[in-house]
Amino acid sequence: MKRLFANAYVVVMDDAATEHEDGWVLVEDGQVAATGGGSEPEADERVDLGGALVTPGLINTHHHLYQTLTRARAQEADLFTWLKTLYPVWAGIDAEAEHAAARTGLAELALSGCTTVFDHHYVFPPAGGDLIEAEMTAARELGVRLIPSRGSMDLGESDGGLPPDSLVEEPDEVLADTERLAARYPELVVAPCSPFSVTGRLMTESAELARRLGLRLHTHLAETAEEEAYCLELYDCRPVEYLERLGWLDGDVWCAHCVHLSDEDVRRFGETATGVAHCPSSNLRLGAGVAPVRALLDAAVPVGLGVDGSASNERGDLGLEVKQALLVARGRDGPKALTAREALRLGTHGSAAVLGRDDLGSLEPGRSADLAVWRTDGLELGGAQDPVAGLVLSGPHRVDRLLVSGEEVVRDGRLVKADESEIAREHRKAAVRFEG
Repeated sequence: MKRLFANAYVVVMDDAATEHEDGWVLVEDGQVAATGGGSEPEADERVDLGGALVTPGLINTHHHLYQTLTRARAQEADLFTWLKTLYPVWAGIDAEAEHAAARTGLAELALSGCTTVFDHHYVFPPAGGDLIEAEMTAARELGVRLIPSRGSMDLGESDGGLPPDSLVEEPDEVLADTERLAARYPELVVAPCSPFSVTGRLMTESAELARRLGLRLHTHLAETAEEEAYCLELYDCRPVEYLERLGWLDGDVWCAHCVHLSDEDVRRFGETATGVAHCPSSNLRLGAGVAPVRALLDAAVPVGLGVDGSASNERGDLGLEVKQALLVARGRDGPKALTAREALRLGTHGSAAVLGRDDLGSLEPGRSADLAVWRTDGLELGGAQDPVAGLVLSGPHRVDRLLVSGEEVVRDGRLVKADESEIAREHRKAAVRFEG
């Protein structure tokens, strides 16, 4: 069946920066069949969008869905203090709580225009149950695309690490479980948590396993100045140097945050095509600083956007991160550091590149029909002659319509396949267990 979404301003987000002011998108079999302006092609169904703005669906390259259960804790803490405060709380996570948390986080993201979410899950309490299937079930229920990971921590407090010993796992068990999950979820990402919670052995063997299975790799890196001091004390080198020693700078790797990078670090990321998940609101919330996004882009580093967990960015709104990325880039490097369209590209085409997905991130023919439709007749865009700049600068917005592989997930600003009130109600019940 061919569906034509017409009467819209269409932002294709291809390399030619194509935009159609009087545009349309033709969708067939879950893919974009064509885009254009003016004369419309034949279709089985025509959907009049009433002059709305159409962009590719936003893509979240770094999240921790379980953290919706513990918002607004450790409110004035730096990263290490925040983690030490919350690790004991997170030790109570099980599959039931994970499902409730994931439904809430994914619903928030979908309503902000996000079609694809990478979740970095690294907390696996011994009695937690099947946490990955719990969040995958939540994604199927809502209709969004979730890319799971098998994270890990094996460096506990007694060995100089940050997490409590009760939350670390044995490396051999982690690797065996990662291989088991990879057979079940082919899109799985191998994702040891960070240099201050994972041993060099597990980092190295995780990379070897991922490359043997053809999987991608992810970790946190260079988020705070304290992390740099930690690596210098423990490994006698800076975080990026440590990662390179372990064989982790490569085109199948992306790292979250990357706030504290030297010029040489940026150069090495560019030379190796190692990607970056930029999480501006979380970095500001924890007082970590601002990533050098302009320098990274100039060095041809793949850069995408991440909301990060809802305990360090209490709002699961990727549209807001697009604006935040623009603001912090300009705050760091001046008003020309990032344009509105470059910021939007970070959350779409750039994020797809970071995840290694050439089927997402733009509305080019053959790509997945992931469409975000934004109304232009409301209060937010009044007076904005440029709808793209208006969307970025006057956000945040609730998306009007969202399609994932051609299937509607949001319509008229409401979830299609789930009830927002019911999700919130069940989430509150689950979150009570984590109070105190």
